[in-house]
Amino acid sequence: MRTQEKVRQARQTGSRQLRLLVLSLTTLIVISFLSRLPAWSLLELRSFDYLSTVDDPRPPPGGPVIVAIDEPSLADINAQWPWPRSLHAELITQLRAAGARVIGLDIIMAEPSNPDNDAAITKAVGPDTVLAGDETLIETPQASQLIRATPLPQLTEAGAVTGIASIDLSGDGIFRRIPGYEDGFAAMLAKVAGVAPEVLPAGTLIQSFGPARSYPTVSYYQALDPKGLLPPDFFKDRVVLVGLSLQNAPAIDKGGVDAFATPYTVHTGKLVSGVEIQATIYDNIRRGLSIAEARLPTVAACILISVLLAATTVWRSTGWLTVVTSAAALLAFAAVSAAGIRLAHVFVSPLGPTVAYISVVFGQAAFDFAEERRNKRQITRAFAQYISPDLVKRLSNDPSQLKLGGERRTLSVLFSDVRGFTTIAETLKDDPEQLTGLINRLLTPLSDVVMDHGGTIDKYMGDCIMAFWNAPLDDPDHALHAVRASLAMQAAISRLNGELEREAAELGRKPHILKMGVGINTGECIVGNMGSTRRFDYSCLGDSVNLASRLEGASKNYGVALLLGEETARLVANTYTVVELDRIIVKGRTVPSPVFTVVHKADAEALAAHQAFIETKYAATLVPSDPVFDRLSADIPELANYYAIVRDALTEGGE
Repeated sequence: MRTQEKVRQARQTGSRQLRLLVLSLTTLIVISFLSRLPAWSLLELRSFDYLSTVDDPRPPPGGPVIVAIDEPSLADINAQWPWPRSLHAELITQLRAAGARVIGLDIIMAEPSNPDNDAAITKAVGPDTVLAGDETLIETPQASQLIRATPLPQLTEAGAVTGIASIDLSGDGIFRRIPGYEDGFAAMLAKVAGVAPEVLPAGTLIQSFGPARSYPTVSYYQALDPKGLLPPDFFKDRVVLVGLSLQNAPAIDKGGVDAFATPYTVHTGKLVSGVEIQATIYDNIRRGLSIAEARLPTVAACILISVLLAATTVWRSTGWLTVVTSAAALLAFAAVSAAGIRLAHVFVSPLGPTVAYISVVFGQAAFDFAEERRNKRQITRAFAQYISPDLVKRLSNDPSQLKLGGERRTLSVLFSDVRGFTTIAETLKDDPEQLTGLINRLLTPLSDVVMDHGGTIDKYMGDCIMAFWNAPLDDPDHALHAVRASLAMQAAISRLNGELEREAAELGRKPHILKMGVGINTGECIVGNMGSTRRFDYSCLGDSVNLASRLEGASKNYGVALLLGEETARLVANTYTVVELDRIIVKGRTVPSPVFTVVHKADAEALAAHQAFIETKYAATLVPSDPVFDRLSADIPELANYYAIVRDALTEGGE
């Protein structure tokens, strides 16, 4: 490749890469601003919901057992809620007798009730009992007030431990974080159970364990009679949580009593009871399974790596492979984030790297697409100079139909030339503007005819046009279209002559009458982009092309405007009346080639007489005085000049 071409390509590549660098830097800046928006944080948390639950983790072994205050219990006990505290006292007694290690009641008992019932529950609780408290922030225009509700003093005096059961919800109403209470309900359960809990910072993300009812759960009425209704040792050495679990897995759109959305809600659309949430917090504390959020430097580094990876992906070009690579990269971001959650208990949001990667890759792809469209329009405009707009559109929609570099195809090739144009040019040598105008007025309608009939203009050679059919697009009727185009070209020449005669009459001068000869041949050729590395044309070459050119030159020797090769004549014989004129040996060929022309007004008898005339001509038995010349000239007036030429040749001593 020449140095100039290399410089041009290097300049284009440099411009593209500079644009990619600017896009990458812009992406980093934009994501930095977006990440400060509350909506961005919620999107990151939603990605956490999916990634922390995608492998469907289940409660760790040895975790809490839940005693559910549910619909079957309400039906069996048949008492109005809230139940008398004496019933809870009986439950505590039964659970302790069944070997429960710790008993946690996720039930607020901050107000006195029936004295006998309060006395019963006070007698039942002890150091192995954790009772729920609640903390609520009341905000008014005047002030903010924090209200804490704790169990009755006599209960704590009896040894019961208080644990705050309040939880914090994210901005989208989903429970995801460890509550920020040192005396939280789950933390007190762990303390009473003698578990050495992990020290978890407030707000650490929680690991959920399945949808609703994932923990071992029995109904309240069953726990009142564990020996009769439950397997042996069901509660032995277990932490037992008691709480509301109404409406088994209630739907999120209907809400529920003490039920909340969790990360699993994105999969099930169901809420999880508050008592199960406390069990989940307990397991996170005792097993150290909570998940810390990555710090800002780590997140920024991941986004930067994503941008660099994206820039590397599209550094040279974009295409179908870019889509595959991008899909793999995005899956990798999600997989790495999920692995961080599961293996390191750290959540690095894939949102930033994903948005950064997509922005760079698809931003550059958009630039490349626009550039390709611009180049496509340039190519379309260039091809529109040679082939019809319909064909250009077809090529544009399906470039696979255009095979560049050369291929072997059967084409119908047309050459047209204006007779005596050299004389006209000599006459107008002192008026180049008029000569140029005449050429343009001649070539414009002829070119339009070629393109309107689906042809491809190969080149202009002065007043001569070379065109072909059946490339670059397939055209099963290429020979027929070429012949139709030649006849339309003759009609266009007639119209132009009429215009020139009127103009010459107005100016009082002799008109330039134009006559055109056309040669068409069909055969196998090589067609494609031919030329040098700096300039090439879509052209064809081959013996069939040479014969078409020779036919155009030979047409004047037979007094006809159109001369067809044998294969062309055969292909159009069902549409047009073609007649044979001679067998000639053109320059560069040694085998005689039959040549034909098209006639429009000839009956069957005249055509039979013409064929007999041709056979007699080939047999060399014609004589100038044969009356067949006059008879055929009258029957087929389109060939009158041809018959006269043949007679003159015989008169002068032969062909």
